[in-house]
Amino acid sequence: MTFESARVLKKPLRLDDEVRFLRSWIEKPLHMGAVMPSGRMLARTMASYVDTETEAPVIELGPGTGAITDALVAHGVDQKRLILVEFNPGFCALLRERYPQATVVQGDAYHLDKTLAEIAQPAAAVVSGLPLVTKPMLTRLRLMREAFMKLIPGAPFVQFTYSVVPPIPKSLPGILTEASERIWMNVPPARVWVYRKA
Repeated sequence: MTFESARVLKKPLRLDDEVRFLRSWIEKPLHMGAVMPSGRMLARTMASYVDTETEAPVIELGPGTGAITDALVAHGVDQKRLILVEFNPGFCALLRERYPQATVVQGDAYHLDKTLAEIAQPAAAVVSGLPLVTKPMLTRLRLMREAFMKLIPGAPFVQFTYSVVPPIPKSLPGILTEASERIWMNVPPARVWVYRKA
């Protein structure tokens, strides 16, 4: 492969995504999980917990501009399996353009029972980019409970955090918890937490 062909094949940076993200964060900081989209290493780590051998849907909460969505597709998740739940209408329009075969739902991810009331098929994973640590603990626990109601038994609820403590306690009865190594390549550094109903 020549230098010129390698340069053509390299995925272009989406600097406009950073601008969109920053603008949304300035307007509504508590609705955004971060100032910038998730880094590629963090996104790949989250996607690695998703089963690609099934046709069951994959629910992504708070996809923003699609950083984690890109990683899910690169991991082998067919776009047709993706259900992207996003509150921001501008991001929804962008997601529909970038992932035309995915189902984009504009709605409140913190009320999955209502937002995804019409989705009957159990999901292979719920992957969350939501800013959980900005919410009260009862809201976080309700979200996880509603996510488990949408999942195949034993399927993962995948959440990242920049915090040094888990976004949801790891000692909950009936819940199996695992964590990735801290991802220092992300800005800021992050960790992925995975919760499964025992």
